Amino acid sequence: MLLTELKSRIDKLWNTFFANGIADPLTAIEQINYLIFMKRIDDIDKQNTTKAQRVSSFSYNSVFEGNYKLNNKTYNKQDFRWSHWIEMPADEMFNFVKDVVFTFIKNLDGESVYADSLNDAVFMIPNAWLLVTAVTIIEDLRITEQNEDTAWDIYEYLLNEISSAGKGWAFRTPRHIIQMMTELINPTKNDKICDPACGTAGFLINAYKHILKSNTSKDWMFEDEFGIHYTWDLFSAEDWKRIKENTLFWYDFSTKMVRVGLMNAILHWITTPHITYTDTLGKNYVHNEQFDVILANPPFKWSILKWNIHPDFKVDTTKTELLFLELMYEKLFVWGRCAVIVPDWVLFGSSNAHQKIREMLIENTELKAVISLPSWVFKPYAWVSTAILIFTKWDETNKVWFYDLQADWLSLDDKRNEISDNDIPDLKSKYKEIVDLRKYNQEPKENDKWFWVTKEEIKSNKYDLSISKYKKITYTPVAYEKPEVLLSQIKELEKQILEGLNEIGKMI
Repeated sequence: MLLTELKSRIDKLWNTFFANGIADPLTAIEQINYLIFMKRIDDIDKQNTTKAQRVSSFSYNSVFEGNYKLNNKTYNKQDFRWSHWIEMPADEMFNFVKDVVFTFIKNLDGESVYADSLNDAVFMIPNAWLLVTAVTIIEDLRITEQNEDTAWDIYEYLLNEISSAGKGWAFRTPRHIIQMMTELINPTKNDKICDPACGTAGFLINAYKHILKSNTSKDWMFEDEFGIHYTWDLFSAEDWKRIKENTLFWYDFSTKMVRVGLMNAILHWITTPHITYTDTLGKNYVHNEQFDVILANPPFKWSILKWNIHPDFKVDTTKTELLFLELMYEKLFVWGRCAVIVPDWVLFGSSNAHQKIREMLIENTELKAVISLPSWVFKPYAWVSTAILIFTKWDETNKVWFYDLQADWLSLDDKRNEISDNDIPDLKSKYKEIVDLRKYNQEPKENDKWFWVTKEEIKSNKYDLSISKYKKITYTPVAYEKPEVLLSQIKELEKQILEGLNEIGKMI
């Protein structure tokens, strides 16, 4: 989360954007994103150059090598580095970034998916003073691979500051929750992975990092001023080709979010991301792709227009949180697995659509786990009770593993500072020890935060999946004093009060 000092700087930047005619917060976010992207391209290029020098198996060609011709003028690409042009005088910097660097960034990697997705992007920062102000703040943020979430915090902080924040928006899933879900699903180099409502692409980027880490020998990891690097020495040439070209697929219906996700992919050197601007619930989405893994936190509290719903959906509803669950089930291969965040009302809603979705999960998949999340997980952007559903597309459910995650390592206030209370390590270890190994006969100990619920019990409760429905509450009997003893104590207390009042009266 942003510190108070940095929040004040972002407020100043936002107010400056507004005063200069950029009143739309999404436009402001988009322009800030372009600048952060320019800085990170420079940083990561230097990082990969260092890696290539230290790891013989890693080859890298700098994006800043060679010349660039624009409007009959030839430029040295080294001049396009953030670290170069921020040293220019303000007016010269503004004209160079607006007219030259931005065009270079839009066409990065030639006629690729990047150029296709960014071809209608517009540099809208109107003057040199606003550009210098924005650049100065971004420099102060010191965004690196280790704290790159700061960029996304900026976007969401701006959204949270406007009256429409949280209405029609799905706020970014906190990184530690994404990492936890990714580890539980454990995507491999052979998996085809999807997020049907990707936003800033956090799940896909984390899955990608997880695969790189899992395929790097301990001796082939190294650390420098940029952070820890994984050199994926266990990849074959075919593995690497598949990872780059046929592993990560993401979709979003916002062109702005597609651009943010796309640039996030570039910053992690995913050279050919399959990122598509489309409404995966809409009638124009082609339902012919299937996946081994789906990781998602799709938007909820939305309704889609009935005429626009894809005809393949079987559940009669306009609620996006229910339609996305059906979509994820349909898009999985047999034996495919999914981890998805849903609002609590999906777990206990009484409508026919709610019950039909839950019945589908129990009867047509192996619903492995329901993980209840604290309602403050999405603070300060939203306060909503949610849960993670983990299921595999095969056969049916016999038992469901419930876990009550009560502490997520961050404080309950809006600052969300790190604290010692953290159930996540216990959750991950217990999941791998019990659920992954299918130890259905193992029972929880007294202080455990997990328990089993059978399919029969869930079915008898109209497929209710809320943890409160099944969690046993242990009451500790309280021993009270006998009435005569309490009465005696009250009399003694009144006696002491009266004596005290008499003493005060003597002093008046």
